[in-house]
Order: sequence, then structure tokens, then C-alpha cells
Amino acid sequence: MNLPYYLFIALRYFKSKKRNRGISFNSVVSIAGVTVGVMALLVVLSVMSGFHEDLQQKILGANAHVIVMSFNGKIDDYPNLIGLLRKERHVVASAPFTLMQVMVSAGKRAHGVFIRGIDPALEKTTTDILKKIKHGSIDNLRPPKDKEFHWIVMGKELANMLGLFVGDTVTVLTPPAEIGPLGMMPKARHFRLAAIFEMGMFEYDTNLVMIDLRVAQEFFGLGNAVTGIELRLDDIYAADKVRQSINTNIGYPYYAKDWMQMNRNLFSALKLEKFAMFVILILIVLVASFNIVSTLMMNVMDKQKEIAILKAMGATNKGIMLIFMFQGLIIGLVGTVLGVTGGYILGKIIHNYELIKLPADVYYLSRLPVKMSLLDFTVVSASAILISFLSTLYPSYYAARLNPVEPLRYE
Repeated sequence: MNLPYYLFIALRYFKSKKRNRGISFNSVVSIAGVTVGVMALLVVLSVMSGFHEDLQQKILGANAHVIVMSFNGKIDDYPNLIGLLRKERHVVASAPFTLMQVMVSAGKRAHGVFIRGIDPALEKTTTDILKKIKHGSIDNLRPPKDKEFHWIVMGKELANMLGLFVGDTVTVLTPPAEIGPLGMMPKARHFRLAAIFEMGMFEYDTNLVMIDLRVAQEFFGLGNAVTGIELRLDDIYAADKVRQSINTNIGYPYYAKDWMQMNRNLFSALKLEKFAMFVILILIVLVASFNIVSTLMMNVMDKQKEIAILKAMGATNKGIMLIFMFQGLIIGLVGTVLGVTGGYILGKIIHNYELIKLPADVYYLSRLPVKMSLLDFTVVSASAILISFLSTLYPSYYAARLNPVEPLRYE
């Protein structure tokens, strides 16, 4: 199969004459520029996608897909409400909970946290917290024989902050709620640390503790009421429809909130940051495109006699343009293929070997996550090839407009 003459010549033009090796070197530099740009862009976008996915998994691991609460601040007849909620489409599990802000202390150390009252058997069906136990056991969450000490579960970072181990005693203090000789006094109760979980997200590992639902109801004076009801769905992206359905079918005094609504600002910021990084890093590919322009212009100037001879032999302006357009496209294609390959390999290395660690007290995550998306690879590859193509237009047009008489006048 014979190649079209313009493609054949474009391939030959990559081999410069011995007296002028600069053009071939510039071609290598141009390919390297596209390669580095594509590779950097893919790695950064994969990391941003990894952040989004990892953060989403951790948030959904510690929180239900949908929660139902009351405008009154508490739900009294929650068993009946749970029966109604289980009839909703996509709902596969539900669990009541209470939520309060308290102070936990051990020795001279104290820290403000959210305390969640749960039913362990139901909690395991709606969140993943009890599946992330690192020390202790969920078997310890049974009602104790010693009524003075009830169980409590806390995050690893909080336990380290308070210097606690499984079996140690923890004091929980509520906001001032009792009137004593000295005025309003906080309620205090002792708990025994039964288990320590690690979600891998600093916010939850330091600010969340859990106790038995019945103990929480009695401790906070809720009677048989709860703060809300957690729902787990068979499709996390159906959360918005389920929320709207609950608000429509059940309505006042109850209202539902889904995980996307509760974390909308965070995920919107991540999407915006990913787009901003794409725009910034695509400039690397644009810089590489200037190398393609300069390489083609130098090639045009060096090949003026050959262009004149081709025109004298019948080559059209379109054919001349195609020669240099293909030359630029080959640079872009080779650079893009190498960049995609390098980006994939580097992403795999970062993901598998966890080369980059993050300080958990600064970031949400303890390591750099990577998620390589086919869409990201397709968009980046298409963008790089398009930019490479656009960079060939002026040099190709300039070559086609050359007057064949001038280079051959004195030959």
C-alpha cells in the first residue's frame, strides 16, 4: 500500500540533513513538551478525581445517604415513621439516632465532640463506622453488667488526643442543664471505652463519639424520642429523588436531607478546583504548541527549495499544507501517546505504592488518592491533539504561499 506523497514527505522531514541537525532536535523537544504537558495534566486530574471519590466514600461511610428530622427538634413516634420510610423506593435500611454536642474528658484533657446515640445492630446497616473498628470489638457494645459504666466508641485521633486505650474510663459532660447549689451545672456521666474506629478522615476521627441509643435518650432527657432517622439507599445518586419524595409524601413536621445537599459546598468546590487545574495545566500544552510552530517554521525555511521543486512538479498548495500539517500532527500524536502512557504509569505508581503521604491533621485524607477516569484521558488527549493541529495552520499556510520562482532563480 503506497502512502500519499504528502504523508511520505512529512515523515521524511523528521530526518534533517547532516549539516543542520537543529530541526530534528527541535522535533524531539516539541514531542517532549507535549508529553510532559499531557502527563502532568492527567496525573493532576486523576488526583483531583481521587480526592473527590475518596472524600465521598468517607463521608458516606460516616453518614447515611438520607436523614429525616423534625422541625420540632425531635421525633417522638419514630417506630411508626420508620415504617412509612421503609415503603419509599430505594430505601434498604433505616436506623434512629440522637445527636448532641458534649465535652469528653480523661484526666486533665478534654475535647468538644458530637455524640451520637445509636442502636448498634441497626447502625451497621446504615453507616460503615462500626465496620472500621481498629481496636476493641463491637461485641463490647452489649449492655454491661456494671450499670455504672456504659460503653462508648470514639475515633482513633480523639483517643490519641486524650491518651485513651480500650477499657479506659471517659467522662462525658453535657451543656449546663441541672440546677445545683452553685447554679446551673453540667450533667456528667462515666463511660468505658469499648472500641476505637478509624475512618481515615480527621474530622470524624476527632469529633465523633457514639453511645447506646437508650442511654443517650435517658442522659439527654429525650424520653422515647430521637433526633432523626438515617436511611441507606440501594443507589446513592437516587438520594435527591428520595429526599423530594419524603418531603412530598410525609411532609410537615418532618423534612429530609440527602448527602449531596449536606455536602454541596464541598463537592462544588472540588469540581471548580478540578476545572481550574485543567485550565492552568493546559497552558503547558499550549507552550509546547509554540515549539511545534517554531519547529515547522524552521523546517519551512530550510525546505524552500524542496517546496519549490514539488510545486514545479505539480504539487498543489493544499498538498504542501498537508505536508507540514501532518508533520505537526505526528509530533502532537506521538507526544500525546507518550504522555497518556506516562500519566497512566505514574498514576498507577502513586496509587499502588502510596508514595506521597499527607498530614491528616491538615488535609481530609492521610494519603494522595488517584482515580484514573476514561473521560479525563479522552478529554486531555483530544485537547492536546487539537492544540497541536491548530499550531500547524500558520506554518502550513506560509509554506503553501511560498513563491517557487525565488528559491530556484539562481539554481
